[in-house]
Amino acid sequence: MKLKPFSSKVLLFGEYSIIQNSMALASPYDLFEGILRFSKEEHKRTDPELKALVYYLKDLKKNKLLDFDFDITSFDFDCSQGLFFDSTIPQGFGVGSSGALTAALLFRYGNPDEFNYISTSNLKNILSLIESHFHGSSSGLDPLISFINKTILIKSSNELKVIDFPKFKDNGGAFFLLNTGRSRKTEPLVNLFLEKCKDRFFINECKNKLLPITDHCINSLLDKDLEQLFTQFGLLSSFQYEHFSPMIPNIFKSVWMDALEDKLPFKLKLCGAGGGGFLIGITKNLEQINNHLSQFEIRPLFHL
Repeated sequence: MKLKPFSSKVLLFGEYSIIQNSMALASPYDLFEGILRFSKEEHKRTDPELKALVYYLKDLKKNKLLDFDFDITSFDFDCSQGLFFDSTIPQGFGVGSSGALTAALLFRYGNPDEFNYISTSNLKNILSLIESHFHGSSSGLDPLISFINKTILIKSSNELKVIDFPKFKDNGGAFFLLNTGRSRKTEPLVNLFLEKCKDRFFINECKNKLLPITDHCINSLLDKDLEQLFTQFGLLSSFQYEHFSPMIPNIFKSVWMDALEDKLPFKLKLCGAGGGGFLIGITKNLEQINNHLSQFEIRPLFHL
């Protein structure tokens, strides 16, 4: 039986700006992962979420919208035998819990002769169709990253490039995750952003400032220009504090501002939609931040 773990993901750069066609950079994060398993309980219980997905896929097939080979019959039977997703990926934290599940399901019940020889873009579309069950709609990016376990550079809505994440000598710096301790739902936050985009001033600020800053952050990272990376990350942090205040949990706003004013040795930005979940930070000295954020859970992401 094909069962293997699938990692969570982190959208390092591109939250919200990707909607306006900026570049974006997303990478697997193997600290969290999930794997399909069968319950060892004598009386097998059907996972209601997986069973709902069975009905969703059957409906797609009935309406001839399922244009790829997926063994729904076996999936349905396995659900009755206690199939569940054993996961350490926190839900509602912006690190791709449903994406990892979607990747695991396609790996288990998809046809490898099909998805091993299709383009990355088509694979993304297949995964998007499955994951849409969980969110109403899906770009397919989260499950794609979990499925191929590679960093992806999104150059535009139609251009994806699989890349190797830059390797740095460990100079003590790092990207890190800061746990806000609260989950959130993505859809209302994205709807809020889209509503704000109806304001001409806001949309111009995004196009003239947010998009270039995001692209500069990604290019600086890929060019291994750490000085520029820290500078551009600070500009991104400042923009988000000014324009995305509703997406920043109130308890972290003073810490965020102290960091912007260089009172603290790091900078913060949103991780995904914001509103809770994780925040992404950058620092030149990972050991130092533990003294300032000792009351919060900090997890190293990538060393710089």
